[in-house]
Amino acid sequence: MAEAARLAPDLKRPTWIIAKTQTAARGRQGRVWTHPEGNLAATLLMRPGGPVQEAALRSFFAANALYEALALYVDRTKLGLKWPNDVLLSGGKVAGILLESTGSAQGVDWLSIGIGVNLTHTPEDVRDASFPPVALSEHGDVVTPETFLNALAANIATEEAIFAELGFAKIRDNWLKRAARLGEVITARTSRDEITGTFESVDALGNLILRTPKGAQVISAADVYF
Repeated sequence: MAEAARLAPDLKRPTWIIAKTQTAARGRQGRVWTHPEGNLAATLLMRPGGPVQEAALRSFFAANALYEALALYVDRTKLGLKWPNDVLLSGGKVAGILLESTGSAQGVDWLSIGIGVNLTHTPEDVRDASFPPVALSEHGDVVTPETFLNALAANIATEEAIFAELGFAKIRDNWLKRAARLGEVITARTSRDEITGTFESVDALGNLILRTPKGAQVISAADVYF
């Protein structure tokens, strides 16, 4: 992501960046992301245009693309998408997505879609995780980062085309078909409170919808637990 930010001012076309190792990997909210060699750390740098809110919706098509790429190497019934940006494999976290962008009220200047996938190694220094990390190789095939990125990039291109032609509604529908615990009771922890309810849907802005005794609760940012 840091390299993407460095390259962004001179970007002429969508560009993938892949790292064999990282010394300062990070996830959402500045959390540490462990990346041993053999796992995938890649960022797609692009200039999508449009408003910031629309650019942020690309995390959902990135999740769809990740799901399909992983399904080439493992039984897809073991996979699930966890709102807002994780992929689960047999209940553990196998992949994560991080978006960063710059822009103004007029639109996005550039967008980075960072993706980390535990392909061959399970991080050992992650403690007290609600969704312990797992590696693809523990449940399916062994695949190199380069080979996996080829599959992922192809699926990302397909998702971008769907987004352009059919809009977020189609991306959202496909994401919900793969969503973990849809229709079940989950808990969302925001910076201010904790909300427990039935995972009802995701709305047109990508917000999580929980059905609670107080009615539908719309959640724009939170960590989800179940």
